[in-house]
Amino acid sequence: MNKKPVIIDCDPGLDDAIALVLALSEESLDVKCITTSAGNQTPEKTLNNALKVLSFIGKDLEVAQGAGKPILKDLVIAGDIHGESGLGGTELPEATLKKSNRSAIEAIVDILNKSDEKVTIIATGPLTNIGILLVSHPEIKDKIERITLMGGACFGGNKTPAAEFNIYVDPEAANIVFNSGIPIVMCGLDVTSKAQMFKKEINDMRNIGNKVGVMVADILDFYSSTTTPHFLSDGTKEEGPHLHDVCAVAYEIDPTLFITKKCNVVVETSGEYTKGSTVVDYNGVTDRVKNTEVVFDLDRKRFIDMLFNAVKKYNE
Repeated sequence: MNKKPVIIDCDPGLDDAIALVLALSEESLDVKCITTSAGNQTPEKTLNNALKVLSFIGKDLEVAQGAGKPILKDLVIAGDIHGESGLGGTELPEATLKKSNRSAIEAIVDILNKSDEKVTIIATGPLTNIGILLVSHPEIKDKIERITLMGGACFGGNKTPAAEFNIYVDPEAANIVFNSGIPIVMCGLDVTSKAQMFKKEINDMRNIGNKVGVMVADILDFYSSTTTPHFLSDGTKEEGPHLHDVCAVAYEIDPTLFITKKCNVVVETSGEYTKGSTVVDYNGVTDRVKNTEVVFDLDRKRFIDMLFNAVKKYNE
């Protein structure tokens, strides 16, 4: 099997942790490095969480720390969603892995330059590291296959009425990425709001019978307590968290799970009410280049089955 080389840039984070579990179980992905940025929590916490998760699931990979703050803005975190630690109430042992001596940018540049084939970047946090990379090493973009990211939205935000959190945290970095000419796959709120996991499924995850399943279930239980319930067509509510970041990894494993549309996407960097929003030309009313494969829907059952199968692999 020809494995797909990928770099995962993340800000763990509840759903980032689950995305790492999925990515590092998958035989079709060759994860070259994990890089971290501030976002869901402060930079030291997101780094420590990445190290803890990898140590806990038994994966020995380079983890390189990236930017401590956005390019221009002050840092905004999501402690109200992800908890004080960034992993909610989930207590993991201290990491046995140590952070890389290289910065995120140094690690990414070295990996891209040494790779015989183009590398895909999966970004599940603010795009600060990728924005800095493209400005500081503009020649490197030809070595990137695509950037598959969790971020943005076509039809409304979750940090502001217009803006999704990851893009809102660093709109300037996102603007660099979307204007880079690199192929982009955007797994925004339009699809991730449908990637929900319900209580029975969380209980089934806990009962898989390994420590990774328990960790994922613990994370999801906390996540359920800090996210908005899903209302069914009959008016009843069914609580369960949205697996936002997991969608970006799942797309790279099996894009047939998803429905997409090629659109132009630009990032609003200065609007009084819309800063950080992704303006998606869904109806093609401009002649701007369709620079992004925007993901709008998924086969939820197959998506959840993929995650369960991934966690079961940690029995082996």
